[in-house]
Amino acid sequence: MITREEFKTIAGNGIWKQNTSIAQILGLCPLLAVTTNAVNGIMLSLATILVMAISNLAVASLRNFIPHEIRIPVFILIVAALVTVVDLLFNANLHELYLVLGIFIPLIVTNCIVLARVEAFAAKNPPLQSTFDGIFMGVGMLWTLALLGAMREFIGNGTILGGIDMVFSGLQPIQVLPENYPGFLLALLPPGAFILLGCMIAWKNWMNARAAARAQAKPPAPVATAGCC
Repeated sequence: MITREEFKTIAGNGIWKQNTSIAQILGLCPLLAVTTNAVNGIMLSLATILVMAISNLAVASLRNFIPHEIRIPVFILIVAALVTVVDLLFNANLHELYLVLGIFIPLIVTNCIVLARVEAFAAKNPPLQSTFDGIFMGVGMLWTLALLGAMREFIGNGTILGGIDMVFSGLQPIQVLPENYPGFLLALLPPGAFILLGCMIAWKNWMNARAAARAQAKPPAPVATAGCC
């Protein structure tokens, strides 16, 4: 079982406090490479969420049976088996997108986010908590990659949801800026991704500092005093 407080802590850590992309700064290679549009970022994040949730569940369920000395190779075998399944699913059902994401689906095996959560959380906690940890860490990655991809696509091409037709046949990207918009190539290149990611990290730090200042300025709760007889 999981308490409400445990659930809130796991969700808050995954989505915001320990966000893998803008707090822990992990998994930068796929983050910078595939976020040329929001759809690529969302679909790679969904694949990662599936792998993280199931691998955390498997490791948490088997943690008492895995010898400590060989735990890392065993963890990698579990993750690799799941990534192979996801890779085959993408190839069979979303082949065009599979070609676009390319090597970054198999490379989920070596994504430090996945192995870090398996080692740091799933190997030490019950299955239910570990599954939620995998899901919410993935959700934190998903909104970050989706936002970064949307900003790069908007500035670079003037559109949103480019490539959506690779997931849902018949749908077209939304043309936000005029069709004669010349585009801004820097946003679509890795340097543009670094600049926008830096802006997102600065925004998160500003939000955290603002919340801390508000908490510090908040007047203390009145202390209850005992009544006189």
